[in-house]
Amino acid sequence: RPRRKRRSGKIAQRIVPFDLHPVALREELIELGDLFRAYQQRPEPDLVELSELHSRKAKAFRTWAEVTGETELRLEAERAEQAAAAALLQHQQRTGQSPAGDGQVTSRLLPGLTQWDHARAILAHVAEHTPVPGAEARLLAVLLTLRSALTGTGNLVGQDVRGLPLTDPEELIGRLVESGWLSFPGTVEELLASRPESPTPITIPSLMPGEDGPGPFVFGRKTRPKLSGWAQRVVGDKKLRKKKTGADVRLLALALAVRTSADGRLGADGEGVEVEPLASWCCVEPEGLEALVEQLTVADWLTDAEFAADGLLRGRLTERVLPVSCPLA
Repeated sequence: RPRRKRRSGKIAQRIVPFDLHPVALREELIELGDLFRAYQQRPEPDLVELSELHSRKAKAFRTWAEVTGETELRLEAERAEQAAAAALLQHQQRTGQSPAGDGQVTSRLLPGLTQWDHARAILAHVAEHTPVPGAEARLLAVLLTLRSALTGTGNLVGQDVRGLPLTDPEELIGRLVESGWLSFPGTVEELLASRPESPTPITIPSLMPGEDGPGPFVFGRKTRPKLSGWAQRVVGDKKLRKKKTGADVRLLALALAVRTSADGRLGADGEGVEVEPLASWCCVEPEGLEALVEQLTVADWLTDAEFAADGLLRGRLTERVLPVSCPLA
């Protein structure tokens, strides 16, 4: 009886030996080689599939190493394990998730790199264009900018403003109007009394699209309310409100939320964030930042905070606030 011809194959630049046993291992290696080559022809990446392929490769190469005793095969298995983990992490980052231990993931309020960058762009714009000094003015400007980001116009109700830690909302809004940065029909008192069924239309002229193109922000209409909801979730955090934290602490919470690694450590790779820009954003001197950090720690927003000699603040967001973080890619 004629013998069935065995398939030949390659994986990771290696020819799968014709006489490799067990046969199931040989077949798995050949199939994986075919699957990796097919994956490379995909028009769009599928990081979950890629992670699964690398996991299968790691298992197969470990078995191959045990059969042959080759150290290089074991090292290749370890590299495949690392590649599987990296692909899965990249998928989680792109879909707004982060590792939370025990195989769990934490879903983020803003799903993915693009919206995280938009959040950073909003805060950077406010830092440069708030016409009235002080933390309270800057915090209010964040809210108003997010309400009006795309067209320069939006709606506001009294509770939106009263929910912020502002010493004198009426006086502050008046100063923004006097500066020409903000306008709306009626009086400040009427704005603060307005309700959801009859909001006050507001205009921020500097955000209005010009004749030659859009305004300063380029995200879509569906993204604006998501960004606004994200900021309100941060600023209106229950524990921050319960501890009666001021506008400067809420600004710090926003700043740290957009300056983390995927697992919540401060800085892109957990190396920390510069103290001076943080202090400037919060409208305090650098030496005043420590008191704000302490308040975030007490409010269970930040943990392991440390001011390093190199001018960096290190630490980690607590697990409860990871959903509002926007990792630096």
